[in-house]
Amino acid sequence: MPAAYDPQNIFAKILRGEMPCCKVYEDDVALAFMDIMPRAEGHTLVIPRTPARGLLDMPEDALGPYMLRVRKVAAAVKKAMQADGLTIQQFNESAGGQVVFHLHFHIQPRWEGVALKPPGAMGDKAALEANAAKIRAAI
Repeated sequence: MPAAYDPQNIFAKILRGEMPCCKVYEDDVALAFMDIMPRAEGHTLVIPRTPARGLLDMPEDALGPYMLRVRKVAAAVKKAMQADGLTIQQFNESAGGQVVFHLHFHIQPRWEGVALKPPGAMGDKAALEANAAKIRAAI
């Protein structure tokens, strides 16, 4: 039996305004914000407002509009960060690498010859804010 959605997860709290985030984009479908442990400059997360634990839990009628927001934010990240490409990741369940159990996509700008940073290091707040401003301007 699949695990239930937990409305107390950190992303649900961010959506309700109970936890802060460095916003990049928001509308009635999705919220995009900077990853506080970025693996690349400009690493952004896009989450749906629909409570879904993972991709397979997202209602089909909500998935299309959400994916359009993921694409919109990805294009802005690539442009704003002058990236050569993007790595877009989405994990499902613990065995698949998921840590926060609210559907989300990682958008990581990439440059030729530059590796992703190791996971787990907190980002500099001023740098996160500066990158968020660049991405917001590109949307």
